[in-house]
This record gives sequence, structure tokens and C-alpha cells, in this order.
Amino acid sequence: MDFLDLVTEVIDLRSFSNLWYWIVLAILWSTMSHWTLGVPYHVVARARRGDERARRDMQALAEINGARILAVTDESAPVLVGMAAFLTTALAVTGWVYRVEFLQAVFLLLFPALLVGAITISTARRLRASGYSDVARRLRLHRMYVQGLGVLFIFLTAFWGMYTNVTVGPLG
Repeated sequence: MDFLDLVTEVIDLRSFSNLWYWIVLAILWSTMSHWTLGVPYHVVARARRGDERARRDMQALAEINGARILAVTDESAPVLVGMAAFLTTALAVTGWVYRVEFLQAVFLLLFPALLVGAITISTARRLRASGYSDVARRLRLHRMYVQGLGVLFIFLTAFWGMYTNVTVGPLG
């Protein structure tokens, strides 16, 4: 086996038949559902059980991260939305029209993450509008929405990955 064969074996662009893609997918959704508005969910759970220190930490983290997210969003939302729309459209067209499996896989990672970002911005706006009252409930709802999206997009990704592997085959 020469060096080029070794490199192409390690860096395999057939994503849906690659174990590393599925590991990245699992880590992505696990991370997105654990960090609700930048607050680790175990802090939210402890605060909901009555831990006063956790409640203060949750409140402070939600205010800091909410203000940071909204400052970036208020400052540059049109540019960010335009770039995100361009990137997702380019990935979708190149992935499905030109049948580039790697770009299909990247799209199935990136597009749901952008939706989670939109939910995060919405949650931050609602928290700011309410004066950061009932933070634990809003963060719990945020996590439930993210987990719902996770179930949907993991199913869609697995379905598309299986379909791709069955029709195209794992060896191209």
C-alpha cells in the first residue's frame, strides 16, 4: 500500500459509509442538546430541583450568553442570514443535483445546526423580553425543541445514508 492509497483510505469522502461521520453526527446533536443557550443542561436540572447556587449560575449564564447572542444577531443578522442561505443552498445544489455525497453529508450536519441557531436566537429574545424570568422553564423548552429536531434530522440522515449506501454502494 503506497502513501496515496493510505491517505485516501483514511480521508474517505464517502461519508455515509464512514464511521467517523456518524460519530460526528452523534457528538453534534449531543452537544447542541446539552448546551442550551450556552448553559450546560445539568445546571438547569439542578436549578429546577431547588439548588440556589445552580439557579444563580443559570441565571447569570443565560443573561450573559443571551446578551452576547443578541448583540451579534442585532449587529449583523442580514449578513449572517445571507451567508447561511448561500452556503446551505450551495451545499444542497452541489450535493443533490451533482450527487456529491460528501456535500450531502455536510448539508445534513449544517442545516439542522442553523435551525438550532435560529431557535437559540428566538429563546434569547424571549428571555430578554421577559426580563429573564422563568429561565429554567424556557431553557427546558429550548432543549425539548432541539431534541425534537435532533430526532427528526438523525432519522432523515440515517434514512438518506442507508438509501445512499444501498443504491450507490459503500465502495462508490
